[in-house]
Amino acid sequence: MGEPRILLVVATLGERIDFLRETLTSIRGQSVASDVVIVAPAGKELVSALAAEFGAELIPDPGSLTGAINLGMASARAGHDYVNWLNDDDLLEPGSLAATVGALDADRTAVVAFGACRYIDPEGRELWISKAGPWAPRVLKWGPDLIPQPGMLVRRSAWDAVGGLDESFRFAFDLDLLLKLQKLGGLVDVGTVVSSFRWHPDSLTVGDRTTNIEESERAKRLALSPTARRIAWLWEAPVRVATRAAANEVQRRARRASAG
Repeated sequence: MGEPRILLVVATLGERIDFLRETLTSIRGQSVASDVVIVAPAGKELVSALAAEFGAELIPDPGSLTGAINLGMASARAGHDYVNWLNDDDLLEPGSLAATVGALDADRTAVVAFGACRYIDPEGRELWISKAGPWAPRVLKWGPDLIPQPGMLVRRSAWDAVGGLDESFRFAFDLDLLLKLQKLGGLVDVGTVVSSFRWHPDSLTVGDRTTNIEESERAKRLALSPTARRIAWLWEAPVRVATRAAANEVQRRARRASAG
């Protein structure tokens, strides 16, 4: 079969071992093989055991999420055509990698393949499915970011061309990356659910929505022309409202699921 063409980086603090096991199981259950790098703080014996069990490389955490992802990507080899990262509670749906690799192989001008994402609660119950589809890239510069990062796949040459993640961002680094990649080629929807994102109280993007929104606006302004930046305030306020409303709806569903 040859060497895997995909590199996936899994960043973890080593505090959610059961979730991490589920993440790694979802990766190894794919019909398309991938190399896996786990980035975690040193001295986490349970993480080391999981890395050995799932055949993953383990490297020490440099101290930030973006730094961890970039460090993991630095271990990519010449044969890795596609890359992405997962947090330690994200899941790939069955057939995810086959769908995204197939889309990128079929369209050499595309730099990202993505699909819908299932939002789940800590117990794995479905809360929401985010599936903006082909509309998502069209609104990326001015509207909400509707491209789910878990499950998307990035062409390695494009990742290298934009220099990976901007470590000045704490939350909106995936949006900043997508906006840069969009200048290089197409972002294509595979038309199916490819991942699950676990929504719980200590999720990074849930814990600080205000900073997340502010960083998103900064990333979008950087991607706009100087003329468009001057009028960005026209749509930023409505997008803030829509973003908060969507987050509140998922939170409401999570509370209802927990109560039930």
